[in-house]
Formats: sequence, structure tokens, C-alpha cells
Amino acid sequence: MNESEIPPDGRPVDVYLDLLRLRMDTEDFHRLLGVVEPVLRAIDEERLPTLDFALDGEDAAELPQEIRDEAALVIATAVTGRLDNEVIEIHIDDSGPVRVVTDAATASDPARLGEIADYLRERHRQNEELRGIAEASGLPTDF
Repeated sequence: MNESEIPPDGRPVDVYLDLLRLRMDTEDFHRLLGVVEPVLRAIDEERLPTLDFALDGEDAAELPQEIRDEAALVIATAVTGRLDNEVIEIHIDDSGPVRVVTDAATASDPARLGEIADYLRERHRQNEELRGIAEASGLPTDF
């Protein structure tokens, strides 16, 4: 579906949710809504910076990867207004694979994916360095 097919009064995220409602098992769809509704509300109320919505928390850890991926796509659609988002997996050396949501053009561009992988590697290195400093200082390391 492209933007010209979205009804004039419809938000892309609502269209995407309607498509998911038709495509997904009812129970899975309700589980998905349980994860994304607080985030969508926060986006609507423009209070997103105060909300932590990692899809790897305790509640989300019980969800199958497919539902977690769809939740990430719903949130990305709400934020970007685009329906061409994709979840891709980027393999990072020692830290393992990382799932990233990006647009279709970036997902198909090996050079851009390499830049994202480099950024993720550097971010992981910095986090590990900070964790070491926190541990040596007797501070919490669960950031």
C-alpha cells in the first residue's frame, strides 16, 4: 500500500493496524495492541521522550518475535507516517544480531546497512566501556 491509497481522514498507523487486524490471529493482535497502545497514546500526547518503550522488556519478552517485529513496525509507522518500514537483522561481531527498523530504500542499500552496522558496533563498544567504568565505581551497570 502506498500513501495515495490511504483515505484522506486516515492516519497511516491506523491503516496499518487495520491491515494487521485482518491478517493476524485475534489473540495475537490483542497482544500486539497491549504493547503498542501505550506508545501510540504517548505519541499522540507528545510525551514520547518521557516514555521508555523498549520491545525487549519483561512484558515484551514473552511475545513471539513476529509480534515484536510487528509492534516495532506499528510504532515506526506512527512516528514516520510511512508504510514502507522493514525490520532487518544486522549481524554485529561479538554482540550478536540486532534488529533494526528502517525504510525500504535503506534496507536494500548494502552501503547504508554497513554504516548502520558500524554505528551499532561503536555504540556497543561505548556501552561496554561505560559499563566497565560503572562497575569499577560501584555504580549500577544495568543501563
